Amino acid sequence: MKWIFWGAAFLIAYTYGGYVGWLWLRARLRPWPVLRARPEPYVSVVMVVRNEESWLESKLQNLLSLDYPPDRYQIVVVSDGSTDRTEAVLHQYALDSRVQILMNQLSRGKACGLNDAVPLAAGEVIVFTDVRQKIESGAVRVLMESFADPEVGCVSGALMLGDPELGEGAEGLGLYWMIEKQIRELESESGSVVGATGALYAVRRELIAPVPEGTILDDVYIPMQVVRQGKRVIFDSRARAWDSPDLGADREFARKVRTLSGNYQLVQLAPWLLSGENPIRFEFISHKLLRLVAPFALAAVLLASLMLSDPVYRIALALQVVFYGLGLLAALRLNWRPLARMSDAALTFLLLNGAAAVAFVNFVTGRKPVWIR
Repeated sequence: MKWIFWGAAFLIAYTYGGYVGWLWLRARLRPWPVLRARPEPYVSVVMVVRNEESWLESKLQNLLSLDYPPDRYQIVVVSDGSTDRTEAVLHQYALDSRVQILMNQLSRGKACGLNDAVPLAAGEVIVFTDVRQKIESGAVRVLMESFADPEVGCVSGALMLGDPELGEGAEGLGLYWMIEKQIRELESESGSVVGATGALYAVRRELIAPVPEGTILDDVYIPMQVVRQGKRVIFDSRARAWDSPDLGADREFARKVRTLSGNYQLVQLAPWLLSGENPIRFEFISHKLLRLVAPFALAAVLLASLMLSDPVYRIALALQVVFYGLGLLAALRLNWRPLARMSDAALTFLLLNGAAAVAFVNFVTGRKPVWIR
């Protein structure tokens, strides 16, 4: 039982702390700087939408107002079987010569929409984005700077959870996302990032591989195919897209379950990710897969703490009870103000691991999360 306790504790510590420490050390000992310039390649912005009438017009206005030469800029939008006013909005904006639309009458999912969009894109570089997030004016220019480096094949922007005027939130999922971005920054400083920010990332056109139908994490699958071809995937925090930090607890939990389920699916769709064909196999396992195991390690530590009587295990049990209690207080909105931030962080940690457990159930039962708005 002691081996179970210490093995599980080590896995948790490495997943949430050790990997970050290793990345920090690697970035200091073996930095890999990116050559940047101010090129202006022809850019195609690609977006797949379904029943997004409430967001689509503001997003198209946002894309059309970005700071990039109009004669070197194209927007390709695919409607994936929309049944609301999405197509009417698209027809209206298609009057602009920079906007090209494709109306798929049957919904086949985002992956198929992306495969349909890429052949319509004329750009040397393709920028992928989602409909809800607002992209900062100079973000595309910033993304293009790194393509001056021939070793770079994909550049990921940063998703900011908050208000552009007030800044990014540092609570709940906002805190989690700030930590996640720091991990991506460290991965990028000395190698490649495991995946990209779906709201804003750019890829050299010739490196884009078809996405298998039903793929959940296209923003991981496409960048990992770039890495497989020997090019770097980097993260540039200066290229930013903004989103609401709180879309509702139920929706955020469902989205996290879907994302973590996508990690299981990735290994099934691309088993080469666990082979020598993946130049960043170690990073992929450390960043993506160990988080799927963490809920079971947490349960093992708790069970072992209950069964072992030595003082160190009694202390470990007490700390776990306090931590889980803080999460419960936050869930019940009873958190005492001096502990509010800690309670919120504990609840977020528990929700993320709960989502990982649900993702495992989805995997073993064969349940496939669909593309949700």
